[in-house]
Amino acid sequence: MTGRFTRALAFAAVAFALAACGHDGHASAGTPRVGVEVPLLTSPFWQAYENALAPSARAAGIDLLAPGNANGDTAKYLTDVRNFFTAGVDGLVLSPTDTAASVTVLDEAAQMKIPVVTVDVAPDAGTVFMVVRADNRAYGTKACGFIAKHVPAGKSVVVIEGDLTSINGRERTQAFSECMLQVPHVGVLEVPAQWDALKAASGLEALLAAHRDVGGIYLEAGGVYLAPTISVLRRHGLLFPAGDPRHVVIVSNDGIPQELAAIRSGDIDATVSQPADLYAKYGMMYIKAALAGKTFTPGATTHGSRIVRLPQGMLEDELPAPLVTRANVNDPKLWGNANS
Repeated sequence: MTGRFTRALAFAAVAFALAACGHDGHASAGTPRVGVEVPLLTSPFWQAYENALAPSARAAGIDLLAPGNANGDTAKYLTDVRNFFTAGVDGLVLSPTDTAASVTVLDEAAQMKIPVVTVDVAPDAGTVFMVVRADNRAYGTKACGFIAKHVPAGKSVVVIEGDLTSINGRERTQAFSECMLQVPHVGVLEVPAQWDALKAASGLEALLAAHRDVGGIYLEAGGVYLAPTISVLRRHGLLFPAGDPRHVVIVSNDGIPQELAAIRSGDIDATVSQPADLYAKYGMMYIKAALAGKTFTPGATTHGSRIVRLPQGMLEDELPAPLVTRANVNDPKLWGNANS
């Protein structure tokens, strides 16, 4: 039996089972049941997101099933989503591990009339009611702007990349690289780390052994990369506080409490704060809206963000993601301070 035929039979069985249960694309009588898939729980960022899910679901009047954890494994992600299908969920809030591979389950959900909201990640294609996300290209551009001002001429900058099968990894990397082309006095060295702490550590180790001119590092995911980066710099005798002429300038992404503490101590210089708490809040809000038959159009929202239409046709609510430095690290509005 071919793999294609096997998948077709499996999909047909799921569709038949849901049809037999009377699933018609609308929430069943009572509280809607929603499944959530978390991509990675080894990251403090995603731990904070998961912790915010239950209170956000209660506030939205949603019955939240136990969240799935793909643990960075696309096959497990697809299996978890299909398990939610068989559980008879009314809606899904997903964070795809692979933006191309996830299109298959989005198509299956659309055929079953199960609305989907994606959080933090915009799929390459497929039917999605709303993408809840921040502007990931801005992350790379903000990091580049800070580094360009603070890394001396003649130095190199290491970018520890995310997974380039994810649109987040691609956009952060592309925007940072494009911006750094306008900073000719600083070279760029790349570590393809795929959201993996061990790959980040080994890649940085190799570059530091070969290049003694590293003056800056851009971490595309502080939740995964911060601890190994600090550890490697300490081992190489390169961890000096901001203000010391030997200091390696570090800009991160996520806004976790550990990054904010590292800014205060001078170990790193800045981070872009992704709103983990708001991802949970508005993920629940939009899936509830989808189940209620509401619609949205591009433009400003009432919660300080802007809805835009992506090139692939879906809508994205771009939530604010501020650059955090020594100047504003103690801002109580930062979710990382509320969760520290």
